Amino acid sequence: MSPTKKRQTMAKVARERELKERRALKQEKKDARRAAAAERGADTGDGAFEEPTDESEADEPSNGV
Repeated sequence: MSPTKKRQTMAKVARERELKERRALKQEKKDARRAAAAERGADTGDGAFEEPTDESEADEPSNGV
């Protein structure tokens, strides 16, 4: 017997195409988020995380409880 190729159905081809398109859109969104984060990091200087200061905690006296 000769080996025969099984053909894909059009439904399977359509599903695979939709999946590929969804993955491409997801990757584009991910790349956009990374670019935006890199841009924000460039605005602050060296891109290091800056911890926010909260003066309200320093002004309140501690109870010592």
